[in-house]
Amino acid sequence: MRPGPVEVSTPTDHDIVLVRHFAAPPDLVFAALTTPDLLRRWYGARGWNLVSCEIDLQEGGAWRYVSQGPGGERMVQSGVYRVVDPPGLLVSTELFDDQSYEGESIVRHHLVERGDGTKLTTTVHYASKAARDTVLRYPMARGVGESYERLDVVLAGLLAARK
Repeated sequence: MRPGPVEVSTPTDHDIVLVRHFAAPPDLVFAALTTPDLLRRWYGARGWNLVSCEIDLQEGGAWRYVSQGPGGERMVQSGVYRVVDPPGLLVSTELFDDQSYEGESIVRHHLVERGDGTKLTTTVHYASKAARDTVLRYPMARGVGESYERLDVVLAGLLAARK
């Protein structure tokens, strides 16, 4: 399976769905989504780096990411895990410290083995259509795509180490 671009759709007034294939099995992709040392290596668009990553990977456990971008800009996001079912499902809430839209989001990562890789479907459910529409005005597909390109490199290294 060859990784490709992030596919973005809006199946409902409150949802954005991102789909991407990875050339690694679900257990490695799940680990990359939930392991602080791995997240620091790939999370963020080009020019952004995860400088702090705290994860209590259990249902009811909290997570918090601090990213730093060009010029020292900072972005902080956090939430609580609702479902932790490796390697196929991860669901959490999400809220940004300086959020430009109302309400907490629910983020659902669904991982399915496809051939020699993984199909990752991420559904972000927003509190309102207005919140979803605000996010759609951001360069989300570009940023997530750049982040996932970095993840491809991390996954290739993990696969090589596994052999």
